[in-house]
Amino acid sequence: MDEGGSRIRRRVSLPKRNRPSLGCIFVGPTAAELEPGDEGKEEEELVAENRRRKTAGVLRVEVQPLLLSDSPECLILGGGGTNPDLLRRMPIDRGVGDQDNDSEEDMFGDYDSFTENSFIAQVDDLEQKYMQLPEHKKHATDFATENLYSESIKNKLSITTIGNLTELQTDKHTENQSGYEGVTVEPGANLLYDVPSSQAIYFENLQNSSNDLGNCSMKERDWKSSSHNTVNEELSHNCTEQRQQNDEHSSKVRISSDMNRRKSIKDHLKSAMTGNAKAQTPIFSRSKQLKDTLLSEEINVAKKTIESSSNDLGPFYSLPSKVRDLYAQFKGIEKLYEWQHTCLTLNSVQERKNLIYSLPTSGGKTLVAEILMLQELLCCRKDVLMILPYVAIVQEKISGLSSFGVELGFFVEEYAGSKGRFPPTKRREKKSLYIATIEKGHSLVNSLIESGRIDSLGLVVVDELHMIGEGSRGATLEMTLAKILYTSKTTQIIGMSATLNNVEDLQKFLQAEYYTSQFRPVELKEYLKINDTIYEIDSKAENGMTFSRLLNFKYSDTLKKMDPDHLVALVTEVIPNYSCLVFCPSKKNCENVAEMICKFLSKEYLKHKEKEKCEVIKNLKNNGNGNLCPVLKRTIPFGVAYHHSGLTSDERKLLEEAYSTGVLCLFTCTSTLAAGVNLPARRVILRAPYVAKEFLKRNQYKQMIGRAGRAGIDTIGESILILQEKDKQQVLELITRPLENCYSHLVQEFTKGIQTLFLSLIGLKIATNLDDIYHFMNGTFFGVQQKILLKEKSLWEITVESLRYLTEKGLLQKDTICKSEEEVQHNFHITKLGRASFKGCMDISMYLGVHMEMFLWVRFPKIVGSEGTIDLAYCDILYRDLKKGLEGLVLESLLHLIYLTTPYDLISQCNPDWMIYFRQFSQLSPAEQNVAAILGVSESFLGKKASGQAIRKKVDKDVVNRLYLSFVLYTLLKETNIWTVSEKFNMPRGYIQNLLTGAASFSSCVLHFCEELEEFWVYRALLVELTKKLTYCVKAELIPLMEVTGVLEGRAKQLYSAGYKSLMHLANANPEVLVRTIDHLSRRQAKQIVASAKMLLHEKAEALQEEVEELLRLPSDFPGAVASSTDKA
Repeated sequence: MDEGGSRIRRRVSLPKRNRPSLGCIFVGPTAAELEPGDEGKEEEELVAENRRRKTAGVLRVEVQPLLLSDSPECLILGGGGTNPDLLRRMPIDRGVGDQDNDSEEDMFGDYDSFTENSFIAQVDDLEQKYMQLPEHKKHATDFATENLYSESIKNKLSITTIGNLTELQTDKHTENQSGYEGVTVEPGANLLYDVPSSQAIYFENLQNSSNDLGNCSMKERDWKSSSHNTVNEELSHNCTEQRQQNDEHSSKVRISSDMNRRKSIKDHLKSAMTGNAKAQTPIFSRSKQLKDTLLSEEINVAKKTIESSSNDLGPFYSLPSKVRDLYAQFKGIEKLYEWQHTCLTLNSVQERKNLIYSLPTSGGKTLVAEILMLQELLCCRKDVLMILPYVAIVQEKISGLSSFGVELGFFVEEYAGSKGRFPPTKRREKKSLYIATIEKGHSLVNSLIESGRIDSLGLVVVDELHMIGEGSRGATLEMTLAKILYTSKTTQIIGMSATLNNVEDLQKFLQAEYYTSQFRPVELKEYLKINDTIYEIDSKAENGMTFSRLLNFKYSDTLKKMDPDHLVALVTEVIPNYSCLVFCPSKKNCENVAEMICKFLSKEYLKHKEKEKCEVIKNLKNNGNGNLCPVLKRTIPFGVAYHHSGLTSDERKLLEEAYSTGVLCLFTCTSTLAAGVNLPARRVILRAPYVAKEFLKRNQYKQMIGRAGRAGIDTIGESILILQEKDKQQVLELITRPLENCYSHLVQEFTKGIQTLFLSLIGLKIATNLDDIYHFMNGTFFGVQQKILLKEKSLWEITVESLRYLTEKGLLQKDTICKSEEEVQHNFHITKLGRASFKGCMDISMYLGVHMEMFLWVRFPKIVGSEGTIDLAYCDILYRDLKKGLEGLVLESLLHLIYLTTPYDLISQCNPDWMIYFRQFSQLSPAEQNVAAILGVSESFLGKKASGQAIRKKVDKDVVNRLYLSFVLYTLLKETNIWTVSEKFNMPRGYIQNLLTGAASFSSCVLHFCEELEEFWVYRALLVELTKKLTYCVKAELIPLMEVTGVLEGRAKQLYSAGYKSLMHLANANPEVLVRTIDHLSRRQAKQIVASAKMLLHEKAEALQEEVEELLRLPSDFPGAVASSTDKA
């Protein structure tokens, strides 16, 4: 260990001594003591021995560095000179003799406390009294100070933190004026010697950083005139640096007193001081310390700028210049577009008004939102919620912003799938950026309202705001925003979208300003293809299009039959040097088109990045435990792949990474990719103007072609819509018509919309009587559009009917209060069953194939509408099933519990293969077959179904289908291999994964449901473990790694095999080493994984620290606390 470390060890082993009272004396070392000793070890031992003698009888004061920036009473002397008056105000006397006892058994010997009351309470008392003094009052005489100190011996403790006294000069005149003779403080005297070692290092480094900062461009603080002022907040950001060399000329100061000792909290202080002395101080570079100090200073300036509403935006839009540097480093953004600057400097933004802004896809909308979020987190010191449509986009955003959180000191928390804590952890220092899906965002807002913390949310950002008009997801988004508007007047709402039309209604609902621009960084040219002719879309032309060119590609007769739409000709114009997306109407069509194109590509395409493509195939095989989709096996060598919900999450992740890096150059995909993760292309081809069997909408068309020509990647973007003559007129109307309007679905989605809303309003006590609920409804998006949407009934009638329905279901109870003979008020309160339903609905999570929700919504709207939720229509069914389960719950296996957590909404879409059903039933153990018997499904019934015989006995079809899905989940949990289960049940592997994630979400909802009903206590512990199993469905050792955003099962296996077996390993990993160690891991992905792991580790550590502090804090309702505070007053 270095010399500094040796000093720490010696100071830990202190001699046993008598402790003085508070009459602290600062005594300078004698000249003899300062004389240099012999060279080498003898000199070191002599200095150490002197220090041991000087330390005897010294009172160590425990100093908390983290409180320096918060406590105006703390006086720091350092940096640019010191205040001699401060020393004169401190009582000074000579020290006490030493004792020679090196026993480490009791560090502080016979030390007795110097007060009868609590140490902390007396500090607080002195601070209170000090605060009552006039702010700039000078102490006229030293007698006043001495009297104040004498009084404090009884009730108070005076603590003064000395940072640096190197420039302090004293002479005889000073000594006589202070009233204490025999005290000399020589130049260079260091009064830090007798504070605990860890704190001494902190203040010594604080002194160094102050001196270093004096050499920088920052102005030196004048502490002489501001000893009573609050310490600048920049100190809270300084990192301590352990010094490597001892200062031979450092002073040694003895503190002693002749006051009588009193016993009180002896053991507690001994323990605290011992731990403080032994604490190790981390080592940080001085350059990082200076950077953090400068960052703190700029944040402080930015705060003042925002508070003063000044037009001077400081270094970077009211943010530190470090933010600008981070954007250049992490995202390559060095300059904002003109529209972005205009938007950020709008008066409405500066005045914190709600804002809606709309631009074409790829215009840079997200960057504006991110800057506003950083302003809120760093300058306004408020939490921020960002709502995104799909889980994949949430995870992408988490990965992108985690690095900013680590560098700038805020948390980035994921609320998607099964992740998220309700209510979120309450933090004192750092603020949180919550990135959530629509459903999780709603749950988060509910929990903040319930815990009375909604005002801590300073900003809510909604991406894809147009989704407020899409089914039950739109209804959920509307409920979230309406609750924020109603319950918090300080929360700002920012909405953005590329496809908005009826903005006036949204403005009225959100009480927002509106900004729009048609800016697009890369020019986009739109084309139509009819037969072999290509037309350019031209709004000025008579029929909306003008002739562009004829396709010049030699087609054989075979190729004409196989490719009548000339797709091969269109894609070969851009690949492999540029990327291309081909949108297809269905999943099967995606696979067929990919194979067809590869059949007619020349063998030259096989040579393009051949090695990298082999790596992709190898990784796909590893993720599938040796299994690989035969279609991908044939297409990937040509740089082609399909992309739809039939892929597993691991497969999709690998293919997207390969496409982003240019290894794959062509994706055949469904429309979901347009609303999913960022996968741009030089050319976008629409195979047909249909999504499934429905004709394309203007909004969908704009989103698809928006993928063409992304900024920084291409210089131009092209879109080609292939159509037949029969669709020509409809397509011409499509490209000229305005975007579709957004309409509220709050009432259309009856059980998931208005009824769920009313249940939560009453459960959260936002509105509990008919009049308040009606008033709330008038402020919703539906309330704004009621004249358009309501034809037969009024809003009042719908409100009354919905409340009546909930009351009849037993979810609400109505109380009638007669205020007068004419006036009657109807109040509602939630029942236990209602609260259980409401709590279950709070944990909504639509994690269907990552970002495949749009596809399922188009094909199966009912599935997406309530997947992962407890639909109010199913509450009574769930209650009966759980009640029946208590009568004979089979716990020999997980099958019975899995059945109870299989989502109801998937049942109607299930079509069992009866032969497979019968075969799987026959392989069950007797206990597992008993579960089926309890549910009413017998082996004979399945045998007859498999053989095609008629069934006379009536069996509940829903129970049979639900049990079949339970078999799939049960087999998957046992084997944890989706490919094996897919083959066994003849189901697409993507569907099985969607089923698994849906069951995990629904299991979490059922858990919350059971927590509110005492009779279901037995399910609580069981469902906690089951939910975890369903969420990850991997071996237990991989779960900690999969908690990191972006790490799925395949990547977790790679990391585990490479020795990264825990979150701590990942957080401390070197990205460059990861790139070399892990196959097919790019440098960008490695950095994102490490940053996400660091963020998650810091978040967990902070949560534990908060929990410890909460446990040690005196309860506010502690008996006698009120009386004690009254006596003090």
